[in-house]
Amino acid sequence: MPKKDSFIINRLKSIGYAFKGAVILVTTEASIQVQFCIGIIMTLVGFYFEISPTEWLIQIGTIGLIMALEGLNTAIEEVANFVHPEFNTKIGLIKDMAAGAVFIFAITAIIIGCIIYIPKIF
Repeated sequence: MPKKDSFIINRLKSIGYAFKGAVILVTTEASIQVQFCIGIIMTLVGFYFEISPTEWLIQIGTIGLIMALEGLNTAIEEVANFVHPEFNTKIGLIKDMAAGAVFIFAITAIIIGCIIYIPKIF
């Protein structure tokens, strides 16, 4: 019987797999690349306007959440394509719903950005 790895070794392996997945997303998926660029731009804008620590927390959380949702949407699409490679209306509906979740939060992120930055601009 093979020896089981320790809890810490398993956690380190998990972190490695997660890092690998994040790199794959950022280097291969256009939607994540767009969100990543927007995140960098908004971070620079945050420095320019000297946003408060609370605003930084909200902005960083928003950037992280939109990128995480994009990653989950991509994973759902990949699983759907694997399970049913040819066009299927039910798979299309599932993919549209996942994209819709990202869209809803993208609108929310825009509103959050407006709340933070409109008072600073005007």
